[in-house]
Amino acid sequence: MSTPESPKETTGTGKVGVYVCYCGGNISDQVEVEKVCESLRQLPEVGVARSNMFMCSDPGQELIIEDIKSGKVDRVVIASCSPRLHETTFRSAISRAGGNPYLYEHANVREQVSWVHHGSEATAKANRLVAAAVAKAALSEPLQPIRVDVQQRAAVLGGGVAGMKAALELADRGLEVILIERSPFLGGQVARLRHLAPFGEDAAAVIAELAGRVQEHPAITVQTCAQVEGFDGYIGQFRLQVRRRPPEAEEYADQLAAGSAAGAQLGDVVPFVGIMPQRLPENLEEQEITVGAIILATGMRPYQPLRGEYGYGDLPQVLTLPEFTRLWHAARSQRQGDLLVVQGRRIRHLAIIHCVGSRHIPGVHDEGGRGYLNEYCSRTCCTASLYTANLIRQTYPNTRVYEFYRDMRAFGRGQEELYAQASDSQVMFFRFRAGEEPQISPTSEHPTAPVLIRVKDVLTFNEELEVMADLVVLAVGQEANPVPGLVELMKLPVGADRFLLEVHPKLRPVEVAVAGIYLAGTCQAPFDVGETCSAAAAAAVKAAAVLTRGYVELDPFVAEVDLSRCQGTGACVEACLADGALTMVDMTVDGQNVRRAQVNPALCLGCGACVAVCPHNAINVKGWTLKQYEAMVDAIVAEDLAA
Repeated sequence: MSTPESPKETTGTGKVGVYVCYCGGNISDQVEVEKVCESLRQLPEVGVARSNMFMCSDPGQELIIEDIKSGKVDRVVIASCSPRLHETTFRSAISRAGGNPYLYEHANVREQVSWVHHGSEATAKANRLVAAAVAKAALSEPLQPIRVDVQQRAAVLGGGVAGMKAALELADRGLEVILIERSPFLGGQVARLRHLAPFGEDAAAVIAELAGRVQEHPAITVQTCAQVEGFDGYIGQFRLQVRRRPPEAEEYADQLAAGSAAGAQLGDVVPFVGIMPQRLPENLEEQEITVGAIILATGMRPYQPLRGEYGYGDLPQVLTLPEFTRLWHAARSQRQGDLLVVQGRRIRHLAIIHCVGSRHIPGVHDEGGRGYLNEYCSRTCCTASLYTANLIRQTYPNTRVYEFYRDMRAFGRGQEELYAQASDSQVMFFRFRAGEEPQISPTSEHPTAPVLIRVKDVLTFNEELEVMADLVVLAVGQEANPVPGLVELMKLPVGADRFLLEVHPKLRPVEVAVAGIYLAGTCQAPFDVGETCSAAAAAAVKAAAVLTRGYVELDPFVAEVDLSRCQGTGACVEACLADGALTMVDMTVDGQNVRRAQVNPALCLGCGACVAVCPHNAINVKGWTLKQYEAMVDAIVAEDLAA
């Protein structure tokens, strides 16, 4: 829907175009859009004021493009939803029309008006916000993006599936990659699996294929036993101090012993460990590398149950699913008939308990001294549990399997079929409520005796049931691999769930707030292997878009020093929130050697902290000057007086 432009009746010479969106009713249900447009047409700065059902749509953008091309407007104000959603869309439209994309202002009249106000109050507030945006836009000046040269090399931190996939995606595009892995092994958590649910791929084969390609690729340099100890710079020019050291004896003793026992050579797969691509360093090695982009693939770790949680640590009959996976592999090589045998014990009844370490509820579940709860769903546990149950029933038909669950969340391709298959295989399901988890108690002091599981089963109308089990397997969830050093060095945002946080889950799903740093895989959220590879490829594509061009353009909303006013007090440097963005340097001004503030635009956050403390008003943020703020306040006051 579009409204025609009425002839301008004021005598102003303004060329600000205002475009108000109905947002399909999200805005217009509360805000009288046409009334807002009519009010804005009376402002002397406004050249045109139009509305559209969806301003972000192609017809809506065409309104803007036509007005710019015809010379009716040279500045644009959009009144719609949050600028986080479509700021890039509208700037692109202005650029296509031949205008300067920074002669643009956005008024959020959905989140800040129609979603929180009703009736005449909503329309009045919309008038004020848009009038303020017009006043600011009228004083805006054409700006040019900041151009930064880019080192056409990337660093990938983490040598699991996500890290190797991202490295290969970049290298196959002709870019140099340095793959940095803290441990001596490539493979990450996937290397600790036997099969991948839901289709049963051999985990070792997947790791071997990826690691083989990584080691053979001439554009990839692998550094194991390595950590990033220092970091500075900005997108295109990151500097990393990397330290490679011999691993401490106890740190990877079990994995190294497993490799030796298997007689593995460099590049061989060590079951449930990974692949050692190079010899361990004998001495401390340090180097500095410069890269244009960084991909974080630091991965996850399985939840470790608290001692006593479902009897874990107290009862030898209780294991986690990763622990059972290794025992299962050993049991298959020592098969004794149609009954599962684990560590010499015949398992007639096996129980799997879901949601261990996931979907915690504050006030219901115990933090256990950790200081946090995992309130999220780990997403992969149900599928892994169903796959395991089916595998046991197919391989050992005389071993009965019971699954205790809160909700079944087998959501991906091929996963619902696992549930149907488990039902057909006579796996028995018991559903419990949150806070009424199964209670496990021993039946004897003998370590091989079965345990008793008590549960209120929702499926049988809360009947209290008792089930005997020779082995209990806890389907543990995923937790973010803690990387406090990197978080501190790189100022990375961390979510409430302790996973690294993206800018926007839909619009910028693999980017963090620090430009040039991208997320790949389970450092960001619980993923299965397929999703991990997709996320890694997405991160690589984003990084490659920056690296292959050889330069990057950054928004110009950064601090600017007026040397005619600056007196070199240094207050701005002390207030600056970004290390290196503001420095005091010696320079010549009007023939005199003086010390003045200087901005590194690639590091500046545009936060305005320096503006607030300068005693001589010698600093402004481009696009957000003090004069513009004053004009916005004046416009709001004028609207209030007119009302």
